[in-house]
Amino acid sequence: MKIETVVDAEIELLTAIKKSDVLALETILHDDLLFNMPDGQTITKEFDLQSYRSGKLKINSLEASDQIVNIIEDSAVVAVTVALKGAYDNNPIEGVFKYIRVWKKAGKNLKVIAGSCVQLA
Repeated sequence: MKIETVVDAEIELLTAIKKSDVLALETILHDDLLFNMPDGQTITKEFDLQSYRSGKLKINSLEASDQIVNIIEDSAVVAVTVALKGAYDNNPIEGVFKYIRVWKKAGKNLKVIAGSCVQLA
């Protein structure tokens, strides 16, 4: 696995999030995904996709920076800072968040198998 491949997968993921592209997210997220939210809640792929399908989650802007990628055999760990503006269930979301995502090779594709997010001060 090459760093460039992971960087491209991250770009594809962030683009899908910005566009609320459920079809792309279905492909990118692993069926057994677990993701820890800033409030401590652990969500699944289906919960995440339903947030987009229902229109509850709306992303107005998203800008990534300070990306670090570590390749570990057939997996990759990405740490990235994201400035985010949007809303969830009509409650505004705005801030800078630090994400960590674990990507794993699944067949020909890379898929997000785990992640976590904290809001920075």
